[in-house]
Amino acid sequence: MNSKNLNPNVSVDCVVFGFDNEKLNILLIEQKPINPSIKPQSALPGDLVLEEESLDDAACRVLHELTGLTGIYLRQFKTFGDPNRVRDVKDLAWLQTYREYPQARVITIAYYALVKMNDFSPEASSFADRVYWCDIHNIPPLAFDHNLIAAEGLLTLRREFEAHRIGFELLPKKFTLSHLQRLYEIILDRKFDKRNFRKKILRENILTPLMEKQQGVYHKPARLYQFNLEEL
Repeated sequence: MNSKNLNPNVSVDCVVFGFDNEKLNILLIEQKPINPSIKPQSALPGDLVLEEESLDDAACRVLHELTGLTGIYLRQFKTFGDPNRVRDVKDLAWLQTYREYPQARVITIAYYALVKMNDFSPEASSFADRVYWCDIHNIPPLAFDHNLIAAEGLLTLRREFEAHRIGFELLPKKFTLSHLQRLYEIILDRKFDKRNFRKKILRENILTPLMEKQQGVYHKPARLYQFNLEEL
């Protein structure tokens, strides 16, 4: 890509959440090494915006270029514009290698997405050397201010999960009540009593019980459910 087509002052960064029925994960890239003596940093998928490109188009393009993911719904949640957000010493070598204007101030528009992890197989490309899922409780120090962006993305998910039930997209089409309870607990960061949780959820009439049970499990298979879309 011709760097002259890039706006040196505006970028997009993507916080992509995935749920594996046990943990809430975030998608990270590992930057390609620029020097054998410098350990590569991890970061959120993100890059500069093209001059003639909308922000939404930029977010979709950047995510595809770095991870190979397509067809993912991305939603803006916040803008980050600290004057020093890309001036940390730890980021200078990478910026000087990959940016035409490494000293330019960059304002970034952050997006978040929710994906079913089994539906996607991320693959690294562009300046990403590796793409991987990371438990939200074990996120390493990231490039730039990406730890802050990831934390704000999680806060946004928690608010919208409680207010609008945004987050159910993380579950597979068919799931157990235990999987649903675990999703509530991991997003809201609190425990629920099993019996009370199930009574409350079933009373809300947002689930449809199926005549199917889990397969391939060592314990007693549990009944599967799916969401009653008319009630959501």
